[in-house]
Amino acid sequence: MPCFDHLTFDNHYSQLPDCFYSKVTPQALENPRLVSVNAGVAHLLGLDPEDHEGILTVTAGKHVPAGADPLAMVYAGHQFGVYVPRLGDGRALLLGEVRNHQGEKWDLHLKGSGHTPYSRQGDGRAVLRSSIREYLCSEAMHGLGIPTTRALCLVDSDTPVLRERKERGAAILRVAQSHVRFGTFEYFYYRNRHAELKQLADFVIAEHFPAFANEADCYERFFREVVKRTAEMIAQWQAVGFCHGVMNTDNMSILGLTLDYGPFGFMEAFDAGHICNHSDYQGRYAFNQQPDIGYWNCACLGQALSPLLNNDVDRIKGILAQYPDDFAAHYSLLIRQKAGLTVPHESDSRLLDGLFTLMQQSRTDYTLFFQRLCDFVPDGDNALLKELFVDRKAFDLWCQDYGVRLAQEPVSQVDRKSAMKQVNPKYILRNYMAQIVIDQAEAGDYSEVNTILALLSNPFSDWKQYEAYAGLPPDWSTSLEVSCSS
Repeated sequence: MPCFDHLTFDNHYSQLPDCFYSKVTPQALENPRLVSVNAGVAHLLGLDPEDHEGILTVTAGKHVPAGADPLAMVYAGHQFGVYVPRLGDGRALLLGEVRNHQGEKWDLHLKGSGHTPYSRQGDGRAVLRSSIREYLCSEAMHGLGIPTTRALCLVDSDTPVLRERKERGAAILRVAQSHVRFGTFEYFYYRNRHAELKQLADFVIAEHFPAFANEADCYERFFREVVKRTAEMIAQWQAVGFCHGVMNTDNMSILGLTLDYGPFGFMEAFDAGHICNHSDYQGRYAFNQQPDIGYWNCACLGQALSPLLNNDVDRIKGILAQYPDDFAAHYSLLIRQKAGLTVPHESDSRLLDGLFTLMQQSRTDYTLFFQRLCDFVPDGDNALLKELFVDRKAFDLWCQDYGVRLAQEPVSQVDRKSAMKQVNPKYILRNYMAQIVIDQAEAGDYSEVNTILALLSNPFSDWKQYEAYAGLPPDWSTSLEVSCSS
């Protein structure tokens, strides 16, 4: 039996009216080659990760599994603050929904599958470099414990794709519990199709928030949950130094998942105003703007849900007003954990704000600093930490305050170090790492893809053989740029 054909497809989205999607058949890639299989995702779905031929034929668009019902989802969205009334899956398809042995339902979303009615002027294809970046980063985020889509596999091909230059077409098979976005709700709201808006909300609640389904205030509770999940997800982004790059409402998951990896980047030299997207000329999606943009996007969703909330502006504002507290509480917890502070003290904000001021002044490497902070010794030399700062005297003063604060902790130095190493990753997907993988893969060598995938799947592990990836990035990496075409 071909791979996937033994899976139990339970397609609910395709049972909605056809105004929610367009039925589309995947367009096969030319001479496809399987680059990598994510064994963890394969096991999640109940697939054999060694069935390379079966996985390849489906991801390359050459075989539609029995029971699948491919479709391109329609949605709208605010892109860089401007509403675009019709977007949709322009280079992706919801291949189908499957249930695994645990009874969990998972979307199989084929990205790079060819032209759809929502492709606009595009070709519906994904290129190898962007597919590698999403394949690796989605698993990196999962390894960090951040809600995210994942990918089963990565496929290369000889299909020509024209971007700034001629490139090779590629595909990934993305996996998530839902691919419904804020923009899906906006699409029906701004078209004044309130019956379909209600149908979409009822569908999402029944599928993903069944505890709310029979409650009189189900839409309010649903909106409240989305706001909370979004705030907490972005707090996790900020804590690990992740920059999304394109936080449009069509890239915001209704389940609070990190969705649509384009010009992302992990913070290296700390700069609160860092802009990872070279196309973001106004800095709308700068690192320090992400929390506020999350709120803005939730407000857009609140507007779209207003017909279901009796157009009660105060009610909507009341739910939105909880976003800052949700974000602040979760972010504060995460940052204190990174610093080894288990019991909140009034002085913590001053201490941590002072740290980030010093890091900003010295452009201290974000991940490396917190990894080395795990080994901090009160009244010790802490030379490896100090070398990350320009103003050593100012950092010495901070270290004194930090040592005093640690003395107030109820845990031992050994236990503190152990706990900190569980929340401060040793490895992140730095841009130069992705570029090395891309350069080698474009030359036909895929070996580094699996090396980096394994590394990022276990970012807190002490991989002695890959110690070089835990250090400062090479000087040449500062010239790397990513944009919306990435």
